[in-house]
Amino acid sequence: MRALGVVAVGLMAAGCAQSDIKVGQACGPVAPDEAMAYADQVSTLIREEDFRSIIAELAGDAYEGRGPGSAGDAKAREWIAARLAEANIAPGADDGYQQRFELVGVTTGLPGEWAFSTGVSLAPRTEFVANVSNQTTRASLSDAELVFVGFGIQAPEYDWDDYKGMDMSGKVLVMLNNDPEWDPDLFAGQRRLYYGRWTYKYEIAARLGAAGAIIIHTTPSAGYPWQVVATSWTGPQYELPFEGEPRVEVAAWLTEAAAVRLLASGGHDLGELAQAARSRDFAPVPLGIRTRVEMQAGLKRVETANVLGVLEGCDERLRHEAVVITAHHDHLGKGIAFAGGGDAIYNGAFDNATGVAAVLSLAKALSALPAPPRRSIVFALVGAEEQGLIGSRYYARHPTFHPGRMAANVNFDGVGFWGEARDMIFIGLGKSSLDEVARRVAAHVGRTLLGDQFPDQGYYYRSDQFSFARIGVPGIYLDGGVDIIGKPQGWGTQQIDLYTTRDYHQPSDELTNHWVFDGMVADTRFGLLTTYLIAQANEMQSWNPGDEFAAARAAALSSLEAPESTKPIP
Repeated sequence: MRALGVVAVGLMAAGCAQSDIKVGQACGPVAPDEAMAYADQVSTLIREEDFRSIIAELAGDAYEGRGPGSAGDAKAREWIAARLAEANIAPGADDGYQQRFELVGVTTGLPGEWAFSTGVSLAPRTEFVANVSNQTTRASLSDAELVFVGFGIQAPEYDWDDYKGMDMSGKVLVMLNNDPEWDPDLFAGQRRLYYGRWTYKYEIAARLGAAGAIIIHTTPSAGYPWQVVATSWTGPQYELPFEGEPRVEVAAWLTEAAAVRLLASGGHDLGELAQAARSRDFAPVPLGIRTRVEMQAGLKRVETANVLGVLEGCDERLRHEAVVITAHHDHLGKGIAFAGGGDAIYNGAFDNATGVAAVLSLAKALSALPAPPRRSIVFALVGAEEQGLIGSRYYARHPTFHPGRMAANVNFDGVGFWGEARDMIFIGLGKSSLDEVARRVAAHVGRTLLGDQFPDQGYYYRSDQFSFARIGVPGIYLDGGVDIIGKPQGWGTQQIDLYTTRDYHQPSDELTNHWVFDGMVADTRFGLLTTYLIAQANEMQSWNPGDEFAAARAAALSSLEAPESTKPIP
């Protein structure tokens, strides 16, 4: 444990008088109101100038978009690790600050056209994108039959099966994006579940033995325009090395217009098929369309890492438990410059240099407390999130604390640059005991707590808290607010929509002179108080009864080893 005198000097330099801090409490107060007041005394260390400098650094062109395994990625990881060290955060991995892991990059060379037996040919990038999904240098579909499978979902808890026992071996499955959303008692209504995510659809197609899977894109069902799909699927697609799991040969997307034209060539109306898919009685529809296509791919193996730091807890028992704070440090790297010579660097300023800045600011503040929190705090700046939450998934498979000893995950994925908000959006509200934690913090700071304002876009399953939820760890994804102080009603939502349409996964996601930082400070302060309450609580956080992840929590808790065999704190 650090000497309190050194910490007090740092606090006084930040404008906190030593007499304001209750240094006599060995591990800080436990009662929520006292705990928030205690933690709030270091919130002055969360500063606008730090956000500006961190974002300017990581989103600068010198980091070349922080693509996984790139020189810019390695440079970013080293820089982040150095900032953790400066904040007196200890290395959190077996190999210092970096938990290294290997990725396989698959760069698919799209054919000049994708031809079908009905005479239709589709153009690459403007009508389809595809990936060689078998982690080899070649994928082929040989006279494969296309079958429309509705939403492509098997969900016994909802008495829903789009496959009805039909053999899908060797078929190419054509499916709608999203999940059924018209009934609040079915698939949580408009709130998208994992069944609506594109990753699930490819996974279920592979488990059923399909040769290929095609998802039909629409902007409403995806939550973003076609350009996001086209850019995100251009260049290397990174994955963890193949471990024998089932895979399709080809994973693809079609534009809605291309899907309409293709299905019509086989005598089918997409609108009628989509309407039929809204029933539990829906059965797969062979489309009378076949395809032959061959795609080549380049493979390369690269290394990336999660950057991990740990602030050891001071309670003899609870220090073996942890609150894990996450943000992903990666983005899309470099792409192909626009015609005429344009910007080819996907800087990822909002997504997610802002989140990294929030976590580093929290590290600085929490390490300055007179006494560490009761539980340990893991600062996990994870990699390859944009490739499918790979870094957090790797950490979940190779955790530094047993999943049954992780109290909760607090995640930052894009901290708003539009200004301070009267509200705070909690992605995951209604799922766990974290609801009460967030409500206490909202009351303390005078903000209105809201759930996901875009539930149809499935944000809970699109960021790193999902990797923790899958191993049973409750998560809170703090997504800022939309009711921006000093702006008219609806302005905040308009700005988010504009960013999604214009800048999301585009080279234009850059730091500009129009950014404001007071909202970042306020949102990170919210995260500071939330984290501290979780760390100080006597009890672990839990899922609400019946939640989809409650069983995983129970399994994690039941598999705990005896306390004396707990892995030492790094």
